[in-house]
Amino acid sequence: MSTTSPLDGVRFAFGTLTVFPVRVTRWDREAARGGMLCAPLAGLAVGAAAAATGLVLLLLGAGAPLAAVAGVAVPAALTRGLHLDGLADTADGLGSGKPAGDALRIMKQSDIGPFGVIALVLVLLAQAAALAQAYEASWARGACAAVVAGAAARLALTLAARTGVPAARPEGLGAAVAGVVPVRAALGAAAAVTAVAAAAGAALGPYDVVRGVLAVWLALAAAEALLRHCVRRFGGVTGDVFGGLAETAATVALVVLSLG
Repeated sequence: MSTTSPLDGVRFAFGTLTVFPVRVTRWDREAARGGMLCAPLAGLAVGAAAAATGLVLLLLGAGAPLAAVAGVAVPAALTRGLHLDGLADTADGLGSGKPAGDALRIMKQSDIGPFGVIALVLVLLAQAAALAQAYEASWARGACAAVVAGAAARLALTLAARTGVPAARPEGLGAAVAGVVPVRAALGAAAAVTAVAAAAGAALGPYDVVRGVLAVWLALAAAEALLRHCVRRFGGVTGDVFGGLAETAATVALVVLSLG
């Protein structure tokens, strides 16, 4: 039996979910399991880069709206738009109203249909508006929102890769990671990210602890609702569905963190 180093999981997560120069050395199911468990770490790195960019702009005299736009643009750049593309394709597949096979074919096409365009516009506007609201409250709250949203978005991928969730196709990234994470391990990752969000909120105030926890939980609830709908419609998950889940979770987390 082959053994998997924890670094294999880290490489898998960063090599498949980000543009960071990390070489993936293993593509087997064990490495995929470690990679999906490490997905929130990749999210933390992406969120931290987004927060750092926003803070630099604020220090240079830019306003909250420009810092927020940067906070949306940086994750898109660091993922090559992978999750946004998945969101658009998932929206086109769901919006088509066609049977699973036809919907999956629509999702594989290179062009973006009207449902995909609408989904992209609304999600990007919501993310930018929510981040701008957070940055207007304080630079610390905006930075915290960017980091927590990044981790929550990739935590949604960990939970979507849990045992019992099937792949819609026999090939692709979705098939490579579908069902690889034990449910208990996925719940452990959720608890860890929730603790990080609570700790980040504690630096801002008691209410922010509650807000951080709610942001993670509600983000996961929204992603879970979309996941179940996609499994019913497509028969399982695909790489595009994973992208849609990440963007949905990020958007909900940012909106919750901007309130109050």
